[in-house]
Amino acid sequence: MLDPLVALTGLFVGFVVGLTGMGGGALMTPILVLLFGIEPLAAVSSDIVAAVVMKPVGGAVHWRHGTVHRKLVLWLMLGSIPSAFCGVLLVRSFGSGNGLQSLIKDALGVALLVVVGGLLIRPILQRNRSAEPQAPLKVLRLPTLIIGVVGGLVVGITSVGSGSLMIVMLLMLYPRMRLSELVGTDLVQAIPLVMSAALAHIIFGHFHLALTASILLGSIPGVFIGARFSARGPDFVIRPALMIVLTASGLKLLGTDTMVVGVVAGLMTVCGITYSVTAARARTARLATEVANAALSSGGE
Repeated sequence: MLDPLVALTGLFVGFVVGLTGMGGGALMTPILVLLFGIEPLAAVSSDIVAAVVMKPVGGAVHWRHGTVHRKLVLWLMLGSIPSAFCGVLLVRSFGSGNGLQSLIKDALGVALLVVVGGLLIRPILQRNRSAEPQAPLKVLRLPTLIIGVVGGLVVGITSVGSGSLMIVMLLMLYPRMRLSELVGTDLVQAIPLVMSAALAHIIFGHFHLALTASILLGSIPGVFIGARFSARGPDFVIRPALMIVLTASGLKLLGTDTMVVGVVAGLMTVCGITYSVTAARARTARLATEVANAALSSGGE
């Protein structure tokens, strides 16, 4: 039976995904576990199967626009497809019951904290990118294969990382790659990766059809709505908010005391507000300078 509250949550998560481009597993899975009390394995399995429907949408757009490095996708797939399937088998090798659920919660908590680290360093990596014309990309086969293996394993176990983690690893390995091609390549490689993990979860996991349908009912329109607003969403507000939510969720999944989680979230909120205000002022000053320069240029003609 469809759950309207899960569907509403899916709408919110889909909106955030469309707005920011980050993977939905980092938000949806912990929400299912912490707020809805769903067993971690069921949450991971159902969220990954739902992602199979969502991933091809963005990937198809980039494929049509030619912003996909196909050779890079191939080497990522060679590592991620088998490792994603093996990640599910690794989880199932620990048996069932409370021990397994606790293991998945811990793995999910660690993955969320790693995603926070990725959100922190990604703009730094992007800022150091060169604006000069890029030479043809040389694919580093073994490191790319390793990225695929690591990313696939994490996704198979936690449902997190097909976009959030792998794009950061690709940025570190290929710092001069065009951003549009980087995003397109990451989206396309995530399709077979998620399909492999989803198949394994359907066979060996704890897949709930009604839960997956409820997620999709909200997330599909949410992604489209978020994408329409993506140009208006200020990154200096969205990124700190996501980091606070993901950090608090990760710490809670790891069993951290609620008081400690509250203190950490409070300190991060203060830092986030300070950063957002500073970034907003800097952007306003930059825009004012650009307007003044444009006025001087037009006046001198």
